[in-house]
This record gives sequence, structure tokens and C-alpha cells, in this order.
Amino acid sequence: MQNLFPELAQIKDGGLREKTAACIAEAIKRGGWKEADLDNIPFTLLVKDKSVPSLILHTRAVTQCAIKMAEIIAKSYPEYLKIDQDILISGGLLHDVGKFLEYGKENGKVGKSKQGKILRHPISGAALAYELGLPDEVVHIIACHSHEGDHVKRSIEAIIILHADFANFEALGG
Repeated sequence: MQNLFPELAQIKDGGLREKTAACIAEAIKRGGWKEADLDNIPFTLLVKDKSVPSLILHTRAVTQCAIKMAEIIAKSYPEYLKIDQDILISGGLLHDVGKFLEYGKENGKVGKSKQGKILRHPISGAALAYELGLPDEVVHIIACHSHEGDHVKRSIEAIIILHADFANFEALGG
């Protein structure tokens, strides 16, 4: 997984790093994806009139943006906020892990899978992360990174991932 997501190396807690990588690998496996497919999975199906970057590129960009945002926020407000960098990075790498389950490939084209037609990726991703024993704080980020989280109090790490994700999504026409 580290070849696809070099940001894994920035997670200092070895156990969390391993669980994060295992969650990605399991989602890819359960979604029925092959390594050759990964660069062709779009990060969204909502933009219809143009091609979009891959889910892998989007995930890395969101994670990198979140890391930079967290650095600035932590430096600016050290007496007010504590940001758990490991939780932030794991949450960034896993925020869209459910898309490996939400999307499927049929006749060479990526679209909604059977599961994806009834469960959006924040729910399926959070369920998988919970099942695989990731910390509740990471499950929270996955579950709350989109509109599904609009009715709960988000952690600082979840707030950062939410905004990094929407900045990337909206910049690309979403």
C-alpha cells in the first residue's frame, strides 16, 4: 500500500499505520478491484461533462492538504487546539475508502455498485474501518467527512478532512 499511498509512512504509530493500510487493501479486495484498475477509478461520479482525477490521486491530495492545514492551525493556535496528526493522516487516507465498495466496474465502465446504490461511501467506509478495528476517531472522520456528518459535532481532525475534501472536490468542478 505504501507505493500507492506514501503518506502512510507519516503515521508514527505502527499499529495504526498497519490497520490503515489493511483497511485500504480490504476495501480494494471486497470491491473486486485489480491493481491495474486503481488509476482508472474516478474520485467522483458526480462530474458528468469531463474527466476527473483518480480516487488514488484525490485521496493523496486531500490528505496532503489536511496535513498542511493542520500544521498551520496547530502553529497558530497551540494553546487552544491539539491535533492528533496520526488520526488526521489515517482519516485522510481512509475518508473515501468506501468508494472502493460504492463503485463497481461493469462492461469496462465504472459506476455505482449494487451496494453503492443503497449505501454511500461514508457509511460503508466507516463500517469497514470499524470492523477492522481502527480507532473510533478515524471511524468518525470517515463517517462525518461528507453531509452524513452534518448533524454531529465533528472533531478538529474531521473538520480539517471535511474542508480539505470539499476544497479539492469543488476546485475540480464538483
